[in-house]
Amino acid sequence: MKVALLNHGCAKNLVDSELMLGLLAEKGYEVTLNDEEADIVVINTCSFIHDAEKESVQSILQVAQSGKKVIVTGCLPQKYKTELKKAIPEISGMVGTSDIKEIVNVVEQVAHGKKNINKVSERPEYIYPETIERQQITVGPSSYIKIADGCNYHCGYCIIPQLRGEYHSRTIENIVEEAKSLLAKGVTELVLIAQDTTSYGIDLYGKNALPELLKKLNLLEGEFWIRIMYAYPSQMTDELMEAIATLDKVAKYIDLPLQHYDVEILKAMRRPAFNYDELIQKIRAKIPNVAIRTAFIVGYPGETDEQFNALYEFVKRTRFDKMGVFEYSREKNTTSYSMQEQIPAKIKRQRHKKLMTLQQKISKSVNEGYIGKTMKCLVEGFTDDGLILLRSEHDAPEIDGIVYASSERPVVPGDFENVLIENADEYDLFGRVV
Repeated sequence: MKVALLNHGCAKNLVDSELMLGLLAEKGYEVTLNDEEADIVVINTCSFIHDAEKESVQSILQVAQSGKKVIVTGCLPQKYKTELKKAIPEISGMVGTSDIKEIVNVVEQVAHGKKNINKVSERPEYIYPETIERQQITVGPSSYIKIADGCNYHCGYCIIPQLRGEYHSRTIENIVEEAKSLLAKGVTELVLIAQDTTSYGIDLYGKNALPELLKKLNLLEGEFWIRIMYAYPSQMTDELMEAIATLDKVAKYIDLPLQHYDVEILKAMRRPAFNYDELIQKIRAKIPNVAIRTAFIVGYPGETDEQFNALYEFVKRTRFDKMGVFEYSREKNTTSYSMQEQIPAKIKRQRHKKLMTLQQKISKSVNEGYIGKTMKCLVEGFTDDGLILLRSEHDAPEIDGIVYASSERPVVPGDFENVLIENADEYDLFGRVV
């Protein structure tokens, strides 16, 4: 029997999807990513913000209307255990965020005509299933490694701890073994992910063990990059900065979602409230040639014009290499949901546009600074008209820019090449392989 899987949401969800596919393949199921080919469709859902939920729900409805059997997994059933089945009675089965090992059992029952199968733990506790071999669905030289899951923070706008449970790290040994296996398959970029990578190891080893993990991964043979995503401001320790600066395989790239600048808003968000100017200066001083990506939320309840302007001025003087801006999304069961002074949608849109317009100018200026320089880049593939698609260490897969290049000799996806940068726009670089 053919089982299709549709994935929604973040890279962490993608790893869960690959683990479920691995389990199904192990049991002899033929798995596909084309729902039209399958009898049963597993939809791994996202519920981080309202728009993500909407996309997941539309996907469920679309597949259900085609008459196929639908199993819904991940964040949506975890968040709406009872409401989801009432709202969409066509759903045959549900699997929670920490119950992915149940997927084979649920598929088997659904295949035999059973309905209303609910495998959603009341209190999620995500423990990585180490014995499962992931069936990778990412195409290209990069692969994600989930080093932990769950979250011990309780930010005012975020529902993740309720959906994923407490923070659980994997052991260094297990992560290194998975990295070896991926490198043996030809992967040349390991992207480390978690809800917060910088808290890695505290629950297992009683200390922040990310620097130690990086050192062990850096010792593995071959030419490859190690990239860290989702860092937390208060966990950017001197030891971690030193590891990023000195380990040759670690990309000089820090993904550091700050969320805001104003101290009062940060306190209301339940985020670390300290001087972010000093933190950024320190990172740049300790890690030469570092690129910093960040993200901000505008329109958080109570955000005044003055507080937004403080954020705007911070962005203006700091000149982040990469930046995302999100309009505050009001989510039930978060502390910010019931806060007074909710900001009108129109003002949120205006603030979003103003900040992104500023960042586009900064980004273009930053990118123009690469013109005339030669950068080591990872070959990703080719455009239809023969240009080479590459990425520098300053660009994370799927979220940052691309380097477009020509070459007078053949190049191979997954290899590293030096590219002389000849032009730039707000997001991408253009050059030739040298």
